[in-house]
Amino acid sequence: MTNEVKESFSAASPPAPAALAAKVRTLAPSMTRSMQRVAEAVAGDPAGCAALTVTGLAELTGTSEATVVRTARLLGYPGYRDLRLALAGLAAHQLSGRAPAVTADITVDDPIADVVAKLAYDEQQTLADTASGLDTVQLGAAVAAASTARRIDIYGAGASSLVGQDLAQKLLRIGLIAHAHADPHLAVTNAVQLRSGDVAIAITHSGSTSDVIEPLRVAFDHGATTVAITGRPDGPVSQYADHVLTTSTARESELRPAAMSSRTSQLLVVDCLFIGIAQRTYETAAPALAASYEALAHRHNPRTR
Repeated sequence: MTNEVKESFSAASPPAPAALAAKVRTLAPSMTRSMQRVAEAVAGDPAGCAALTVTGLAELTGTSEATVVRTARLLGYPGYRDLRLALAGLAAHQLSGRAPAVTADITVDDPIADVVAKLAYDEQQTLADTASGLDTVQLGAAVAAASTARRIDIYGAGASSLVGQDLAQKLLRIGLIAHAHADPHLAVTNAVQLRSGDVAIAITHSGSTSDVIEPLRVAFDHGATTVAITGRPDGPVSQYADHVLTTSTARESELRPAAMSSRTSQLLVVDCLFIGIAQRTYETAAPALAASYEALAHRHNPRTR
């Protein structure tokens, strides 16, 4: 990430109270154990923690006042006072009649109706967390760059490559030149051809997938505008990203691995990116989309041809 982007990222306004829990889930893996205790405490009992001074929260979590302040800042708040205000707001939100969370993991003995209910809740929570934590300034900048790009390359591995293919086919249908690369060798050889005016997008939930980071680094070095879609904004991929779009870090279970839970949030970000691009390029996007529908119409109803 460039210095200018890092400065604007750190200067972003504090997250809304409803986004606090999502922020904790996203950043907790990168925190020290003592900071995790503070973050887990404020997310788990916002009303109780809102009533505590910085000293009181430090004593409750067995940490120090400095750790509490560092945690507040990492979560996006200028200081502990701002975090307390957000906690009070979150507590009020929870008391307003919001339905209780479904916290049980799916088990091998669950009836299929319970599986449907649990998955539906988790998907809804993942989408809500992603939406509340998505930096719209970063998203707008990525949209602006892609809207005028000569060419857009997209990198992903495993399940993330499927999300990349989804984005590429959407962009192709509105007349943009976009390619999704799942093969790491082809990704790097294509990245070498990029230059200023091109855009490279890396999709990696962990933020540390080498097969995705390498082509993004090459694209970055060759002057392309680079975008990272990741659940770990502090991960290695962000070193080579001009713009970082953060996805939710959803809960994992034995029957629902990260590859499955991360896909939902990645698809939301990809759809937001696509719609933003389509809006900015509407004069050319609309005719191109209509032409693609017309070209494929006979495949949906062969008798019309």
